[in-house]
Amino acid sequence: MLRLLTPARAADALAAALLGGLDPESCPRRTALDVPGGELLLMPAAAGAYAGVKIAGVAPGNPARGLPRITGSYLLLDGSTLRPLALLDGAALTTLRTPAVSALALRHLAPAGRPLRLVLFGSGPQAYGHLEAVLGVRQLAEVVVVARDPARAALLVEHAGALGAAARTGVPGDVAGADLVLCCTTAREPLFDGRLVAPGAVVVAVGSHEPDARETDTALVRRAAVYVESRAAALREAGDLLVPEAEGAIGPGHINGTLADLVTGRIAVGGRPGCPQLFKSVGMAWEDLAVAVALFEAAAGASSET
Repeated sequence: MLRLLTPARAADALAAALLGGLDPESCPRRTALDVPGGELLLMPAAAGAYAGVKIAGVAPGNPARGLPRITGSYLLLDGSTLRPLALLDGAALTTLRTPAVSALALRHLAPAGRPLRLVLFGSGPQAYGHLEAVLGVRQLAEVVVVARDPARAALLVEHAGALGAAARTGVPGDVAGADLVLCCTTAREPLFDGRLVAPGAVVVAVGSHEPDARETDTALVRRAAVYVESRAAALREAGDLLVPEAEGAIGPGHINGTLADLVTGRIAVGGRPGCPQLFKSVGMAWEDLAVAVALFEAAAGASSET
């Protein structure tokens, strides 16, 4: 079922939900439970004719066992009767949903009209998903992959080449020449020196929903125009913003706008002239629901055509 939607089409579903009046600020918060193997997450949401809940596991030790770090299932329900309609692979849904959120943000934040240089941090499923998502919304002049594991970085470079993108491996300092920087890692400390990011460049950070973990540093956050999915969620979970706030470098008002602001046109993009733009995503239950509904309806449409 998940192959029925590209990240670009999933981004369309997210945009439609926001344009239809969905308010991410009212979305139920994520419930997290520490367990011996890692963390269990419960993410419920309801909107329109549907409801749903994702039960996900985050198991940091799984990659060493040759298993996925993220596990789980998504149960889609009829909104009025709460009758189960579909059961989806929760990890695969996340791998589609998160790049779709980033793609939607990039439609509004990333420069259009010329090929862009991308620096991509990470070599796991989210890095692959984000590469496909970016290629669906912008032209790329070059992809530079920065990852801890050289072999996995080389595989992602090869994959990018197969998709038609010029690609190579690189180092954190390559952000100095980037138009786009995507952070798709499990890092808990900053990946690069934020002072190197060029004015006008766009940075997307998706790797963490924990208040004490971050992929970007205080220097970048201080000088950037910051956008988030929801102010409430970001101020609970976005370590990229909460750590600088705890340091006294920024305040809650440092957030320039939300994804809904961008999609509906409520705000002008850009913040302070000549500053980088940072989109920090923590992942929200309404996004899972919107993409799950789009998948379910696409599957129903495909079945009716056969």
